[in-house]
Parts: sequence; structure tokens; C-alpha cells
Amino acid sequence: MVNKKLKSNDSNEFPTPDSSSGILDERVLLLVFQSINWDPHILCLMACVSRKVSAVAKRVLWRELCISRAPRMVEGLIHGTPPNGRLNGGWDSLAKVLFYCCGGKPCRNFRVEKVLKGHFANASRFSKTSGQSFLTKKCQSDVLYICDPCEHSIGISNGGNDDDLGVFRGVFKGFVKSKTRDFLIKRQIQFEHHIRCPYCGSRVWSMTSAKLIPRKSALKKLGSNDGRLEYFVCVNGHLHGTCWLTRLSSDDEDEFDDDDENVGSSSGRTSSSGEEICETLICL
Repeated sequence: MVNKKLKSNDSNEFPTPDSSSGILDERVLLLVFQSINWDPHILCLMACVSRKVSAVAKRVLWRELCISRAPRMVEGLIHGTPPNGRLNGGWDSLAKVLFYCCGGKPCRNFRVEKVLKGHFANASRFSKTSGQSFLTKKCQSDVLYICDPCEHSIGISNGGNDDDLGVFRGVFKGFVKSKTRDFLIKRQIQFEHHIRCPYCGSRVWSMTSAKLIPRKSALKKLGSNDGRLEYFVCVNGHLHGTCWLTRLSSDDEDEFDDDDENVGSSSGRTSSSGEEICETLICL
């Protein structure tokens, strides 16, 4: 009786990689996603087909997406790690950090009247230089990549002001061995009770509660004012936070660093200086 049930279940499973179907053939999937420039939205849908396809995505596809879209950043994150070593939190979590704005909601150190839902970010620019300005003097040897804030207009709020809300995110290299983590543990900073990392689901520390407030240079890069922000870091080194943004005039220009990583597919357009403009185009 048990054997009959097993045979019945096996008949409903997807064919093995050795069969004629290519849905589980890693080489076929790699070629397919290369042809569509590693569209993260389609990869998300593909990973929902079955547990077997999801396993292939976690083992191969998310990693290749990250390498394809953010090669310098990935090289920096894995430099010095064992070959084929597992990235803290997994490649799928890193891909989510690259492409997903987690939105924002009220917390004890940051008040906002409107809950913002998460969404795919149209374009993302990560910078190690910006991340360095987030670190205290004792933690300057750590490596942190920070993304420019995703701007959200929420109307008249914030004590009658109409400031935009900025949602930013980032990731530490080798967070387990970082001085920032060592500081949090030695100071016995408690995990937040009702907040989880939106990228890997792990528990988080409040960096504001830990008094790890960014320097003025970090606030300038974020475009924030008066230090009005809150941000969290999880046990895997994923960072997310919110801040009030200062409205910029049309004469203000962005400053780009040599180590910046534009996450996206090339649009083929160029700026007046001849530099290629990169964008992430995602159909929702």
C-alpha cells in the first residue's frame, strides 16, 4: 500500500534533471535568465513554481543574478571568504537587498503616520564610501555598502512639514567577524521585540538605541537633516532604515564615488559627459 502511494506521488513530481524537460536543468535556466538580463521579478515568479525550482534558484540563480547586476559589490563582499562559501543570509537575501525597498512603519525611535509598503526599486546605487561614514571610529575597519534612499512623498506630516521619507538599506561584509557586531554584543544591546529583518527574517538590533548614530557626512550623503533617522541591522549584516529627507533645489547635484555600484541593466543612454546611465527596469 505504501509503495502504491509513493508511485502515485512520484508521478506528480517534475521530471528529474536527466529527463528531456529543461525546467530543472541549471544550464538551461542560466541561459534563459542571461537572455532576459536576470530580471529579478521573473526570477521571483520562477522560484514559486515548485520547491525543486526554488532550490535551484537558491543554489545557483540568485548568486548569478547578484554577480551579473552588481559585480564589484559582490566581489568586495566575498573577498577573503572560502571558495564556494555560503554568504551570510544567503544569495536570495542579498538579491532582495539589491532590488527591494522594504518600506517603513512607525517604531519607538522614529514616528511616521503612514505605513509604507515594500516595492521593487526602479534603480539602486550602493556605495562603500557612504557606508564608511556610517561607522564609528572604533569600527572603521568594517566594510558596509549603503544604498541611496528611496524617496517617498507622504504629504503633510512630520509635525506639519511636507518632508519626504527616505528608506535606505545596506549590507555588511563578514558581519559575524565585524567590530560593529562585537560592539553590540559586548554592550549587551537587546534585540528588537517586534521587528524582523525584511530581507532574511532574522532578529535585529536598533543602531539608534545602541547610540551608533551616523556622522554628519553620512547624513549629508543620505540627504537627511537634524539626524532624524532610525536604522536596524540583523544578525546576518543586512541593514535597513528610514529618515526624513531635506528637499533639494534643482541646482543640487549628486556626488558619485569610484566604488559606487549601480544595480541595474544598461539603458544604453549616456550623460552629457559620455558616462553611461544605468537603470533597473522591472515590469510589475
